Amino acid sequence: MIETLKTLFIRDLNRLKLEIESYQTETKIWYIEKSISNSAGNLCLHLIGNLNTYIGAQIGKTSYIRNREMEFSNKDIPKETLIAQIEATIQIVNDALSLLTEEDLKKEYPILVFEGKTSTEFILVHLTTHLAYHLGQINYHRRLLDN
Repeated sequence: MIETLKTLFIRDLNRLKLEIESYQTETKIWYIEKSISNSAGNLCLHLIGNLNTYIGAQIGKTSYIRNREMEFSNKDIPKETLIAQIEATIQIVNDALSLLTEEDLKKEYPILVFEGKTSTEFILVHLTTHLAYHLGQINYHRRLLDN
């Protein structure tokens, strides 16, 4: 299961990097229109913050401190900076997941994320679906607004 999770996270984080790289007009990364309330840039920052919090800080014991509000309020961060942050997140996720054993997956996740306690495995599977959900939003955002 750990190798499967690593494969999925790395695959989708690389897809996130490709989506951000693929914007033909860099300013469109931050564009919102009508009922699209989150830009691709803000969703990217949100994913980076999410994974660095729940995998990096909690599992990998990094010193990351999340500022969730800034994930949605920061604007106009250069594309190269976002890409560098994604690449760093890939390494952090890979390193943190490499610390786990299959037994660790069955253990209770160290912090309460939802209303009830969950296993580490549950949180990690949730995080893969969360990443995929927002990745799809970013893909649509790019194709709809960057033409």
